[in-house]
Amino acid sequence: MTADVKATLAAEVQRTQPDFTVYVPEHYDGSTNDGLNEHFLVFDGPDGSLMGVWTQSVVATGLPGGRQVNRIVFARSDDEGVTWTEPTHVVGPKPASGVDGMASWAFPLVSKSGRIHVVYNRNDGRAGWISMHTGTMAAVCSDDCGLTWSEPQDIPMPESPYDDPTGETPAEWIVWQAPMRDLSGGWFVGYSHWVNKAVATLTEVKGWTEIESVVEFMRFTNVDEDPAPGELSVQYSGWGDQALRVPHWRHPLLSVSQEPSLVRLPDQRLFCVMRTCSGYIWWSESSDDGETWCSPRPLLDRDFGLPLLNPVGCDPMYELADGRYVLFYSNNRGNIDGAGASDAGPRRPSFIALGEFRADADQPVWFSPPKQFMDTDDTSVAGTPAGTPGMPSNTGLSLYSSFTARNGRNVLWYPDRKFFLLGKKVTNAFLKDMVVPEVRPSYRGV
Repeated sequence: MTADVKATLAAEVQRTQPDFTVYVPEHYDGSTNDGLNEHFLVFDGPDGSLMGVWTQSVVATGLPGGRQVNRIVFARSDDEGVTWTEPTHVVGPKPASGVDGMASWAFPLVSKSGRIHVVYNRNDGRAGWISMHTGTMAAVCSDDCGLTWSEPQDIPMPESPYDDPTGETPAEWIVWQAPMRDLSGGWFVGYSHWVNKAVATLTEVKGWTEIESVVEFMRFTNVDEDPAPGELSVQYSGWGDQALRVPHWRHPLLSVSQEPSLVRLPDQRLFCVMRTCSGYIWWSESSDDGETWCSPRPLLDRDFGLPLLNPVGCDPMYELADGRYVLFYSNNRGNIDGAGASDAGPRRPSFIALGEFRADADQPVWFSPPKQFMDTDDTSVAGTPAGTPGMPSNTGLSLYSSFTARNGRNVLWYPDRKFFLLGKKVTNAFLKDMVVPEVRPSYRGV
């Protein structure tokens, strides 16, 4: 690493004002095989540590000429995130081993005995719309807190009406958030499911934001029995014709709903928000622990209020240590005047809305006005303005993130420009002036 590059990275890693630094790649030009880091899921390790898994690839996102070939890596912290180990390889191609068995979008499942399963999308070279979305479900496990990992095994997935009817191409799917414990002790999570071209509403698209997608859910029921990875038992809900669909702003018969984010409400309902291609976030709820879901509807700041604007970008929602909620989003409707997939951004700045439970309301969580949380100043990790020829083009905050609330401390763990991996506290001081509307005494709901 040259002195200039080192100085640039040292400056850029501080641009979003993080409180914790997890990983800083050695270069943004692809020469060090670590220039893309995303889908960063931090979780409670069985030994009391913080652990993290993420998707890593060679080249910084947006660098001309780069091809994304993903692998899964792992790191841990024994001091509440202050320092982290160097990442170790879990599964997927190593830098010099080619592209076979590309591994993407891993998520952890920890058993009561301490076995860690890491489940991921395994691509074998076949591709639907997008190769890194296409693959079988596979998993590895560790019984020594991530020091060593088993060989991968596939987990069968059911035949879906949204998949290739010939069976030649695997499903296109991503679990993007860490699963949560359900009320019966299993692990529950939502996922994005893209519709195969053979059965999609549109068979030709102008950009990836027109690729049809739905939201479905999966439940891992036997994790605490410590099965082999291939013997993990998965039950599906909100599946097939019960999947959550949201109309595309230009093509209302086309569904674009993705990246479900779940929280548990005080009355034990599940509340789910999701990104869409409508210009705003949508939500659904389940009163039976995720078995059935209501039809999605636009997310408002309150009943009869204003929609929370967002492009086709991440909008994760998390529970704070005190039981309130925070929603991270971009607070804009997306660039609908541009070409291709321009309605997927801008994904910066990142805003927070504070959420509180409203038991008697139609929408059970109401939100404060947004407050800016962080920004990249439209600058790349190379310190160059967006659009600089030959330099990384990504200046967005795509929050493929996770959240911990340990010992009363709330931390967002996030990929900055899909390059740096960082943590930033959500403090009571930051939230102090954020006011959520109250339900009027005469309110009766609808």
